[in-house]
Amino acid sequence: MSDTSDAANPVWLNATSCSLDDFRAIVDVETKREAVPLAVQIEGNIPIYDGSAVRAAYGNTADAKAFMAEWNRVFASGAGIIVIKNSFDDLELIDQVTGVLNQIIAQERDGQSGSGDHFAAAGANSRVWNAHEKLCMAAPELFARYNANPVFAMVSQAWLGPQYQITTQVNVVRPGGKAQVCHRDYHMGFQTAEELALYPASIHALSAMLTLQGGVAHCDMSVETGPTKLLPHSQKYLPGYFAAQLPEFRAYFEENFVQLPLNKGDTVFFNPATFHAAGENKTADVDRIVNLMQIGSGYGRSIEIVDRHRMCKHLYPALRQMITAEVFTSDDIDCIVAACAEGYPFPANLDIDSPLSGMAPESQQHLMRRALVEGWSTTEFEQSLDAQSGRKRSH
Repeated sequence: MSDTSDAANPVWLNATSCSLDDFRAIVDVETKREAVPLAVQIEGNIPIYDGSAVRAAYGNTADAKAFMAEWNRVFASGAGIIVIKNSFDDLELIDQVTGVLNQIIAQERDGQSGSGDHFAAAGANSRVWNAHEKLCMAAPELFARYNANPVFAMVSQAWLGPQYQITTQVNVVRPGGKAQVCHRDYHMGFQTAEELALYPASIHALSAMLTLQGGVAHCDMSVETGPTKLLPHSQKYLPGYFAAQLPEFRAYFEENFVQLPLNKGDTVFFNPATFHAAGENKTADVDRIVNLMQIGSGYGRSIEIVDRHRMCKHLYPALRQMITAEVFTSDDIDCIVAACAEGYPFPANLDIDSPLSGMAPESQQHLMRRALVEGWSTTEFEQSLDAQSGRKRSH
């Protein structure tokens, strides 16, 4: 394909669109302190935030929006990456969730399922695909407590707006586990150069706005354990999906990446177009365990099939009991429901699923919140959920 109408703003991209000099000019910049005033420090060009301050801001709309606005600018035109220290102050909760995830790993190993990993050699690590649904089904109370964390909600909304869709994939990298190669992530990061060339530049720019990458450290992660290698500011390079596959760009990445240690309960989030790669675990006795988050826009397609109908049914009775016991605030409930239920009401059959008000039918999230507020029984909720699902058909 050729495009000569505007050489400065080409519609069609390919590997020849990539210039290492242009890339270097974009990434070889300093993250200015005045651009991230709410960060407690900047390390390796990456702004770092205090989780306790973030959680405290959630109950105040102005404070929450200030953090979210700053993060949006970081993801779009800044470093592309943030670290939030102490995102979880309850480390016992992290350990309890880790215990359930390890049980799932053992069950899948014994059953020889869930063994595939598109980045690591067989046996080098353990991967739990769709850990989000599996945790909910195995331990709904823990799922609720884990996802009540407002950090997830604030960061997700900062980049994707409401109706985001959380998926998680647990990764355990054992001693000796090798590093990944430099890459960008889903959507376009999973396509070949030949496939990428079929999409106009506008979609290359759009792809990075449809998802957000993240990770929760489930153990202390020194640099020796191999935390994610990141190249700040690299998300801003438009032909980057091609560049990430080219040897000269991968070599530049290896010479310039940033690798920050994390403590248990810390989180890292980044624009999926950021050049990144998991590091090598050089320790002799530490299994590095991270709950990877791939959060999708309600307007896009998530990476994994997640049966949110099934999750809602399983979570609802546990959530009702915890609400009765006053375990959660209303803000907590909002975070939990957003993490579990489908927030986007489409696609819909508007012949049989007419809007209750406005222009859209009720979403799964709206239905679940309404049921919790009005104190529906589990049977009432399940019947209404089934009826709603039954209306999502073409005839």
